[in-house]
Amino acid sequence: QVQLVESGGGLVQPGGSLRLSCAASRSTGSIYAMAWYRQAPGQQRELVASISSISSGGRTNYADSVKGRFTISRDNAKNTVYLQMNSLKPEDTAVYYCNLGYYIGTYRPHDYWGQGTQVTVSS
Repeated sequence: QVQLVESGGGLVQPGGSLRLSCAASRSTGSIYAMAWYRQAPGQQRELVASISSISSGGRTNYADSVKGRFTISRDNAKNTVYLQMNSLKPEDTAVYYCNLGYYIGTYRPHDYWGQGTQVTVSS
């Protein structure tokens, strides 16, 4: 079992930045890919960004809506994955979730989720 704990959400003005963190309860970097999803009210959960395991080179992928604005990274010594979010827009408002998963062609989530952290972009 792996527990995931997100932090770093909050209220920010349009154009601002936030950095989300997701701490895993044990080492995951050598085997697992990780990802950030988000879910806005009344909408389905969507994949925002993912990063492959160390053994797969730590490759990153992004949803078109966040490319060039968001950056996913991982610190394997701290068992933590980050999501740096810049140039935030009101449509980025959502609950952001961390996930542990794997790649077969595309990112596939395991059933390991954090509790979520709220990001609100508003003036």
